[in-house]
Amino acid sequence: MTRMGERVRAEAAAALGRWVEPEEVYAEGRALWSSVDFKAHRPMSLAGSRPSVLEYVRASNEGRLEHLVPLRVGRMLANPFAFFRGAAGLQAGDLAAGCTTGLHAQLCGDAHAANFGLYGTPEGQIVVDINDFDETLPGPWEWDLKRLVASLVLAGRVGGVSDKGCRDAAGDAVSAYREVIKRLADMPFMDSWSALGDQSTLSKVKADDLMNDFAKAAEKSRRNTSARFAAKWTAHDGEKWRFVTNPPTFTDVSPATADAVIGALPSYVDSLRESRRKLIMRYGVSDVAFRVVGTGSVGLRNYLVLLHGNGSEALVLQAKEARPSALEPFLDVEHPKHDGKRIVHGARLVQAETDILLGWTTIEGRPFIVRQFRNRKGGIDPTALKRDDLDDYGRFAGALLARAHTRSLDPRLLAGYFQNGGGEDLDDAFARYAFDYADRTEADHEELTRLVRNGKLPAHVEHR
Repeated sequence: MTRMGERVRAEAAAALGRWVEPEEVYAEGRALWSSVDFKAHRPMSLAGSRPSVLEYVRASNEGRLEHLVPLRVGRMLANPFAFFRGAAGLQAGDLAAGCTTGLHAQLCGDAHAANFGLYGTPEGQIVVDINDFDETLPGPWEWDLKRLVASLVLAGRVGGVSDKGCRDAAGDAVSAYREVIKRLADMPFMDSWSALGDQSTLSKVKADDLMNDFAKAAEKSRRNTSARFAAKWTAHDGEKWRFVTNPPTFTDVSPATADAVIGALPSYVDSLRESRRKLIMRYGVSDVAFRVVGTGSVGLRNYLVLLHGNGSEALVLQAKEARPSALEPFLDVEHPKHDGKRIVHGARLVQAETDILLGWTTIEGRPFIVRQFRNRKGGIDPTALKRDDLDDYGRFAGALLARAHTRSLDPRLLAGYFQNGGGEDLDDAFARYAFDYADRTEADHEELTRLVRNGKLPAHVEHR
């Protein structure tokens, strides 16, 4: 080989990284156990400077639309699982006070049981994955898994599942996480990258009892499209198509706000990959409206943009305000220049299939993400699951979380760590943590109830 050829080869090797024997990577993971064994994950630590519930809720409401704050508090008031959904930052502070192995992955950041669901690919296939990335950041893999198992216990308690059923769901979620990490560690990189993206996940983790629930959710999600939403919530006023709003959760916006949203769309288009820019540029804007979104995001600015394409074709985009991650104060990371970009990059890294129209922009000085609205999105309500189904759901979510983490963390490192001792010890440690943290959350929820009853926090409870 010529000197030129040797230099080119050396530069390529440096760019791609040094190839190492798999055993070398496994050994690095095994070595972590000497400082953080499985039982070290058992204790529930609370942040030394943990805010009170009143302090936390008030701080997390800062910057939100004031007239929607009572609605957010009302939704968190519904039950302890609902409170947990709105308190990612509270748990993040507690998790930061606990132990970690030092292995970091791109976290979902809010991996509770209701943030796993279904959505559609451009080919019309229904895939299952994590579907919320507002809090995504690189961080300890344990944080996502501990949030998941605590949420399973809380969801089970709301649904009337026994303590043993909740414990089984939490423990089996960790067991499925471990087993999928081991399986992916043995696979070719190209195969593991796209693994577990469809209904086959259920059978692979022995979650067969969920098949009927999944089939029903998938059938419903296939009908959950922009076209179907537009057919119900838009009308032609003689000049153009407009939204038919439904206050107080779906409202008109001022002309100035509409202009600001529309004016931000070129920047959004620039954030898309080139071929997708060609696609979205074929549409024209018809209208803009405001719509309230889920528990953790109530009070954030969230706009729907009605587009029309080929003839009567309708497409609805969602422009959702992006706030700093609730995990950021507890991780050694630089504040991103644009939180919308942070969320988009996190989703692209973690999800097996990402919305082809997912991008970011800035509206009136605030960062936003933009994505398809009603992109065949669906899910299974974990609080409505009975004992055996909750157990299956735990395995299902644990498997998906493992796959998500291996996009950014070499599964061989974690597989090596899991080779120490008995895996059941790790499952038990996380399950015990989950029960203790569920108790802590129930106490926090009781405190929220007292604060509302005593007039310290305003709450609007919806009647559905």
